Amino acid sequence: MILPALAAGFGIAVTVVSANTVTVRAQEAAPEAAQSTTPPPAAEPPPPDPAAELAAKRDQTRAELETLSKSISLSSDKVSELQQSIANLEKSTESIRQALIDSAGRRKGLEKQILESEKKLADLGVKQDGIRRSLHERRGLLAEVLAALQRMGRNPPPALLVTPDDALASVRSAILLGAVVPGIRKETDKLAADLASLAALQTASAAEKAGLTATMTDSIEEERRMDLLLAENDKLSRSSAAELQAERKRSEELAGKATSLEGLVASMESEIASVREAAAAARQAEENRKLLTDEQRAQAKALADSGVPDKNRIAPAYPFGELRAKLELPVAGDILRQFGDADGTGHEAMGMTVATNPETVVTAPADGLVVFAGAFRSYGQMIILDAGDGYHLVLSGMDTINTRQGKFVFAGEPLAVMGAKRVASATALALETDRPTLYIEFRKDGKPVDSRPWWTAKDTGKARNDS
Repeated sequence: MILPALAAGFGIAVTVVSANTVTVRAQEAAPEAAQSTTPPPAAEPPPPDPAAELAAKRDQTRAELETLSKSISLSSDKVSELQQSIANLEKSTESIRQALIDSAGRRKGLEKQILESEKKLADLGVKQDGIRRSLHERRGLLAEVLAALQRMGRNPPPALLVTPDDALASVRSAILLGAVVPGIRKETDKLAADLASLAALQTASAAEKAGLTATMTDSIEEERRMDLLLAENDKLSRSSAAELQAERKRSEELAGKATSLEGLVASMESEIASVREAAAAARQAEENRKLLTDEQRAQAKALADSGVPDKNRIAPAYPFGELRAKLELPVAGDILRQFGDADGTGHEAMGMTVATNPETVVTAPADGLVVFAGAFRSYGQMIILDAGDGYHLVLSGMDTINTRQGKFVFAGEPLAVMGAKRVASATALALETDRPTLYIEFRKDGKPVDSRPWWTAKDTGKARNDS
């Protein structure tokens, strides 16, 4: 009963022999027919490139997930629950900012899970395609095997003890079966194994998709929570609207005149009041830290290492030079280009480029003062953080910025959100990808430096290069 169904599934037309036809003749004719109808061997196509095949499958999977994410929405009850949880928070700058950092951490964790699931689904898809391709290439052989099995099932060879008159047919059948059955059994076992593997892969894909849907729903919920927290934080930290508008206009004028990042930073720290005052306060805090005793410095470092440093501070919790191998990437994504790689224009890249999923949150890699937040020449939307010790961190390629100049931000605090597609900019040239890309550059005393020593070990790897 199973074999005809398999034959139908492969599109095989099996002709049933009549009851009066001698079974041996059908079996004898099968090998001859196979030999006479076998076409001359054609030139074999080149084997598929595994890397290119996986990349194509990842692109296809990503497009499917984007469509899925657009179909997911939060219920009115869930939205009300989120709004109530924000309303119940203590309305202080410290509590809101800590809640923002916690929310950003959860959101980045969910985004990493989504990326991992995307990779797993792509890998499972490539394996399924490989099995289907193998079955397709062997369809002629499989048709013969299934047809032979069906004929043998419908017309078994005669039993010598039951019908002695068919002794000659029994001998012929035994001889032919001894020669043919091992080969048929081998192909049948291989076919059964392929079908079992295909079914297992389909089951694994379905389970992964179900888990991914739940993760994406959680991510959308966390995104909504962050939007509410940002609105509360904005209410608490807002200066007068006229003052903010004046500073924004002045910074745009300075950005239009600046010809380099060094010039931009210098003009912001001297011309923008909020940046100038915050930078002076941060420098004073750094000087005060240098006056601490060894015991006081050790206590401050232990407090900072515990992950709960003072949320009222206006300077980095510890010197930036001591943060090597401790920073997390500001986004969840795949590293496409590192410092020193070819940038597609005949020069070396001055920073690293990370490809992300659409609308990924961008967090502060370290404590720092926001020196600049806005559009700057070919960089597009850009944020510059003064991390102390003469270091500046440059982030560009975002779609929406959620911070402002003159504000001191903590490590892990959300700063911006990526867009739906890659933003055309000088830092993203020669990247053959439509995914949003974040450019990260570390500068020491105005000169670009390799950021790799600062990232945690798990963040320093390089994924498939799309350049």
